[in-house]
Amino acid sequence: MATIIYTLALVLFVVDLSYFGKVACDNSALGASFIFGDSLVDAGNNNYLPTLSKANIKPNGIDFKASGGNPTGRYTNGRTIGDIVGEELGQPNYAHPFLSPNTTGKAILYGVNYASGGGGIMNGTGRIFVNRLGMDIQIDYFAITRKQFDKLLGASQARDYIMKKSIFSITIGANDFLNNYLLPVLSIGARISESPDAFIDDMLSHFRDQLTRLYKMDARKFVIGNVGPIGCIPYQKTINQLSENECVGLANKLAVQYNGRLKDLLAQLNENLPGATFVLANVYDMVMELITNYEKYGFTTSSKACCGNGGQFAGIIPCGPTSTLCEDRSKHVFWDPYHPSEAANVIIAKKLLDGDTKYISPVNLRQLRDL
Repeated sequence: MATIIYTLALVLFVVDLSYFGKVACDNSALGASFIFGDSLVDAGNNNYLPTLSKANIKPNGIDFKASGGNPTGRYTNGRTIGDIVGEELGQPNYAHPFLSPNTTGKAILYGVNYASGGGGIMNGTGRIFVNRLGMDIQIDYFAITRKQFDKLLGASQARDYIMKKSIFSITIGANDFLNNYLLPVLSIGARISESPDAFIDDMLSHFRDQLTRLYKMDARKFVIGNVGPIGCIPYQKTINQLSENECVGLANKLAVQYNGRLKDLLAQLNENLPGATFVLANVYDMVMELITNYEKYGFTTSSKACCGNGGQFAGIIPCGPTSTLCEDRSKHVFWDPYHPSEAANVIIAKKLLDGDTKYISPVNLRQLRDL
């Protein structure tokens, strides 16, 4: 159930362990992929939490070849955007979820996934799901991983590997609006006491501190997705009884407002944190392009969820065993009421890998890898 599709996460290329010794001199290879964020990039952490936000039930993962079509905890029918990006860059394995018992020893050299469905920048975000890992906790967990790298590689090589060869991808923010500030009933008090400007100020102040914490632990290459058009997802269109071509104005307005301020924040961090590169993925425009011009990309709908129940757009009840399932999953932009289909993820991933500065700036992912 989860979080909304639009924030963006990117699993980046990691090398096979047998080639680990070559990494230091091979500029075409990345070291570890460290993934933070929400349900778009949760590869199974929520499987290990007592939470209402889970995707380890069928038909989730029905097209995920690595699991034979079984659910893994990914909130989509197949690969996430991060999975696709990783394959394009030659990744032999996906980063392990931090909470998985298999995430030990040399396995972490591929990278670690800390993302959690329902997570947000603010610690109160997603409390409707009972349990989830917010961004602060995810960074606490990275601090544990960071010490493990020193033990595996030695302090000097670990620092070099993380600073020069690894990428930190962060997809967060949408839940802070949809499952916090805009959440019916639970957020009324917050909205009375805090204006949208003040809430966004609070978000960005927390986010600045979080990114700086990662920098102090040797993170240098960052990919950060902005918040997409959250007013256009099937869930929002359904509960607000909108027509096919309408979106919820307030939700999108808040996303645009936050995105403008996020762009300024990343520009400041690029100036003030020596050696760091903060790349902004313009998820809002990427997803809006798919929604608006869906036929151009081979889809038959950008309004109706492929898997879900309730209302005109199957947008009320999350995807599960009793859900209505569309006949052709490749023809839907949205897999469920919140998240994109694999077919949409493929298109978005290509824009991230090779797109121009309209969609990803100041460099795209291939260029970031080679910095």
